[in-house]
Amino acid sequence: MNQYVKQYQKSNIETASREQILIMLYDGAIQFLNKAKVAISNKDFESVNNNLQGAQNIIQEFINSLDREVAPQLADNLTSLYEYFIRRLIQANMKSEIEPVEEVLGYLKNLKATWEKAIVLAQKEQMEQSRVDYYDDENEDE
Repeated sequence: MNQYVKQYQKSNIETASREQILIMLYDGAIQFLNKAKVAISNKDFESVNNNLQGAQNIIQEFINSLDREVAPQLADNLTSLYEYFIRRLIQANMKSEIEPVEEVLGYLKNLKATWEKAIVLAQKEQMEQSRVDYYDDENEDE
């Protein structure tokens, strides 16, 4: 059964848009942090480390994928924010503290919601532009 789940997940990733992948990554980081919180409570330090590192890797990928040419100031601001998250998660890992994990978790949930809203707005804008372009093309033919 596990083989089919992995195959399904791989297919989803391969066919996903950039926006969908971004949301999947946020979901992944959030899941890692939720698991890390449980592991901290259970004093399962290996699991704490693995899950916090998983979240840190995703956050590092956010940094790596920022387009500095399109919006350099936004990219710089997001880089600083993401680096802060990584520092807080390292602190959580070193001291086995839940509070930094909860802090980063809250920020990631808010950022995910913001990206979801931005994606919906961009899709609406794109649809409206497509309608305008179609209407303009139809009028040129007449």
